[in-house]
Amino acid sequence: MPRRKTVAEHSVEPKADPRLLDLLRTRFGFTGFRPGQEEVCAAVTAGSDAVLVMPTGSGKSLCYQVPGLARGGTTLVVSPLIALIEDQVAKLQAVGVRAERIHSGREREASRDACRRYLSGQLENLFLAPERLAVPGFPEFLARRPPCLIAVDEAHCISHWGHDFRPDYRLLGEWIPKLRPAPVIALTATATVRVQRDIVKALGLDNVAEFIQGFWRENLQCEAVEVGEKADRLARVAELLRLPGALPAIVYVPTRKAAEEVAVSLAGRVSAVPYHAGLPPLARTAAQDAFMAGQTEVIVATVAFGMGVDKPDIRTVAHMALPASIENYYQEIGRAGRDGKPSRVVLFYSWADRKTLEFLLEKNYPDEAELELLLKRVPGEWTPLADLARTVEVEEEGLQGVLKQLHNHGAVTWSNEGQVRKNSGRGWRKTYREQREHRLAQIDDALRYARVSTCRMNALVGYFSTREAGGRRCGQCDNCAPKAAVAHDYRPLDARERKWCDRLLRELARRDRQAAGRLHRLLFPSGTPDRQHFEALVSALQRSGYLRDEEDAFEKDGETVTFRRLLLTPAGHKAACGGKLDCLMERP
Repeated sequence: MPRRKTVAEHSVEPKADPRLLDLLRTRFGFTGFRPGQEEVCAAVTAGSDAVLVMPTGSGKSLCYQVPGLARGGTTLVVSPLIALIEDQVAKLQAVGVRAERIHSGREREASRDACRRYLSGQLENLFLAPERLAVPGFPEFLARRPPCLIAVDEAHCISHWGHDFRPDYRLLGEWIPKLRPAPVIALTATATVRVQRDIVKALGLDNVAEFIQGFWRENLQCEAVEVGEKADRLARVAELLRLPGALPAIVYVPTRKAAEEVAVSLAGRVSAVPYHAGLPPLARTAAQDAFMAGQTEVIVATVAFGMGVDKPDIRTVAHMALPASIENYYQEIGRAGRDGKPSRVVLFYSWADRKTLEFLLEKNYPDEAELELLLKRVPGEWTPLADLARTVEVEEEGLQGVLKQLHNHGAVTWSNEGQVRKNSGRGWRKTYREQREHRLAQIDDALRYARVSTCRMNALVGYFSTREAGGRRCGQCDNCAPKAAVAHDYRPLDARERKWCDRLLRELARRDRQAAGRLHRLLFPSGTPDRQHFEALVSALQRSGYLRDEEDAFEKDGETVTFRRLLLTPAGHKAACGGKLDCLMERP
């Protein structure tokens, strides 16, 4: 296995090359590095492979741009989105960096000119879309003049466990050895520990330095509120946006229809526009430009909005449904408060959202038997998608989604010209099943975050980096500071609830670390309060610092069953011994 150095190990190595700060100032116009950038630049300049996981907007791009200039030669940058490539190239060219790009959206002669300039050593940066690696002879062409550095942007795309897996990225593992000894830096804003390990393995990185940092956002105040009815959620969002200092804002919604409806509903109170993939391109561009320029206060968007958006003064990000994953959610709330000023992120959700996400997952990840039947009808030679759609009597758009899954797992091959053919072998089933189960687990993780009773920022950060999370508390989320929350409707405990809480705390003082379900059955055999009310009381006690929980598990019928154990905190011990109980409940 490759040797992996942590940030802590790497921090004891020599300070950055003094040229790095000079390059930062003279080529990019910045007076100094942001936290974490200098260490990364020093390691890569010295020739180390690196994995960099940093939130969106924290300055990842400079971590390959500066070392590339310091090493001399051409930095090759692999990026999955044409829009991102165009944006990066334009920004580099604007400050005088000699940068070019090759992707399917360019004229052939323009790409040929970029190739000629690469071979003649005229370029400092060459950006590539990953599908270029599948073009016969193209990797060999690049190897004719080895680069000084290889940067793999949005590196989570290489992993089956990432939230945006791209099969073309898997070609990088075969391609990179041909371009050594150039060091490789893999960059992403969202990668769990599992994805980080997969990136290292898939890229074949050796003696790799890992920099997983910057996830803790001191200026974000996080809240999550369970609200069942859509009309109630809309009313809560409208109230949120009326608060002083709440604008500009992004409101994320689950569907295109909701984007239209919510934008219309809000428009009577604030200037709001919808944004989703179903809008004509000119309308989408106009909506984004108006929001970025401050001409409209609120953009109501599906997840189609956000990639590459860098508006520093967004004060509120609200979600009107449960996100499909923590990775997606963290990336979306990361667009708030990039200027460092206090900003609020609020999630409105319900249990029904989970069912909706499961339904959508079933559409995107059909049953294996359905895929097998379809696969039998895919020819072994290249066939236009439109022709196949007529043969199997499935709408072309729906068929494309199913074939994408089969392509991702190697069952079919998809061409840039919209043709498809069946591959030999049945190995796709295992990876498909594993990824489907992983996507389901991500939904559960998102719901678990929404219902967590401990520090929300700690819960988010711990998903990506347990080192950075530690035992910290943000002191300002709805769980750390419930009285300062604005999206909740809290009330004091009534007399009966106070007695129930006293009984629970005394029992835990007698015997700590009991299972939550067992405590409910033991203390309230009559069923009053019911389990849902009991869990709300537990959440209130956790939110107020009297309890904490830990996950445990046991095996039953060959399956692992997880459950929660409840533990008293020092404040809980004090309350159990007759101290004052100061606790707030969420109104139903």
